[in-house]
Amino acid sequence: MSVGIKATVLDVSIDTVTMSEAVVKLEQFIAEKTPHLVATANAEMVMLAQEDNELAAILANSHLVVPDGAGVVWAIRHQGNTIVERVAGYDLAQNLLLEASKKGYRVFLFGSQPDIVAKAKTMALARYPGLCIVGTKHGFFTAEDEPAIVQTISAAKPDILLAALGVPRQEKWLAKNLEKLGVPICMGVGGTFDVMAGAVKRAPLWMQRTSLEWLFRLLCQPQRAIRMLALPKFALKVMLRKKD
Repeated sequence: MSVGIKATVLDVSIDTVTMSEAVVKLEQFIAEKTPHLVATANAEMVMLAQEDNELAAILANSHLVVPDGAGVVWAIRHQGNTIVERVAGYDLAQNLLLEASKKGYRVFLFGSQPDIVAKAKTMALARYPGLCIVGTKHGFFTAEDEPAIVQTISAAKPDILLAALGVPRQEKWLAKNLEKLGVPICMGVGGTFDVMAGAVKRAPLWMQRTSLEWLFRLLCQPQRAIRMLALPKFALKVMLRKKD
């Protein structure tokens, strides 16, 4: 169900699109007016998919899986594809919001803490004049709340749903409710709202360009250390797979 030239990283299919190609494809999804699931695959997500069959199936059936994260880009280049470009989830979301402000696409922000999603909305409206945010909803809810949340989002008729529930919760929630939501673009965005709200800083541009954003995150958020262990495991697994 993916698009364009694909690369396989530890059995996860990745669309080797550029940022501009990804934005064009997302706008095609909006024009089609049917639900599409979009995933931003980094090394941590790929490693989770090794053990989580549900997540692996969701990624296999997603309409677009972009190479988010230096680890995934490295793995694809390790296979001989030297032209692959990193399409960071945060940057893709910002490009999408920019296009939405220009073309009138309707946006719903879902997830994160109540104050964070509210501030993310405020910052987005200030940064992208003309942006139409048709609703927000925080990410603290129970299974009993889900039908009402789905109804609220569906009734708002967004073209774009950005879900910040964390991996793999956001992917599973979107996949489970995709048809009921009826939103052309349903994309998991992880910690994007935290950055938009100013609660978490993005790595300096030079660190992003030199594939050191992971180090910046670790220095700023030491609690991520356990999660970061996935990175060396990922690299080793990729190298061993190539030898096979």
